[in-house]
Amino acid sequence: MTTNALHEWALSYLLSDDLSLKFSPPPPPAIADNDPVAVASPGTRPGRPREFTRIERAEKSPKAGALRDPKKRGWLFHTFMHHELQAAELMAWAIVAYPDTPAAFRRGLANILLDEVRHMVMYREALESLGCTLGEFGVRDWFWQRVPAAKSPAEFCAVMGLGLEAANLDHSRRYAQWLREAGDARGAELQSLVGEEELPHVRFALHWFKRFAGATDFATWCAHLPPPLSPVLLRGLPLDVDRRTRAGMHPLFIEQLAAVRFDPKAPRA
Repeated sequence: MTTNALHEWALSYLLSDDLSLKFSPPPPPAIADNDPVAVASPGTRPGRPREFTRIERAEKSPKAGALRDPKKRGWLFHTFMHHELQAAELMAWAIVAYPDTPAAFRRGLANILLDEVRHMVMYREALESLGCTLGEFGVRDWFWQRVPAAKSPAEFCAVMGLGLEAANLDHSRRYAQWLREAGDARGAELQSLVGEEELPHVRFALHWFKRFAGATDFATWCAHLPPPLSPVLLRGLPLDVDRRTRAGMHPLFIEQLAAVRFDPKAPRA
């Protein structure tokens, strides 16, 4: 099989260890339904600029009161910047890993990748405004340790779009409130913006999950989560019911997600 331009673009972003490319990739090439199917490389893992130091365990996210400390806020923005980097890389990974999916799906992944990069840039600006620097804090590849277990595009949509990105609808609202209470209006506005811009990402995942899995009910979603991931790990509390509803989630789905309880005997993801 031959490769196509979008596949090569995604693979280049994924494998690059060039900091400037990670923060400013070129525009993605066009792709049509009749373009050649590329060679899949599902085992590919990301190249990383030396400025990012991987660690096995990260410290717990700071709570509301701790965010009055500019250093803690810098660490938070650095962590969120790295989350966005992982998301961008995983969009590229999905383009490469699922080469026989519809062109519209892969075009959508490329567009979401660019959104994630834009968020990275904003978080970098926010942390540098606090006197912190990129690479000052270690990063943990939590997303990378879990998402590539998705064996199908349906599972990818389940864990990435309807899991991690949907959870950010909840997390971003909570952190916006905490940052506002800490006196960081700019940081709060950034969190609100990112939360709102996750909405079309979740809508995209819902649309394609229904195409790939046939339904979007809670049980079907749970059945497509790669083990040992649990719905408990793919939400923030309290749930942002308003945003989840605007993203297209059914009220019953939201209700069932809110009702899930942590099982200490279940395998830890």
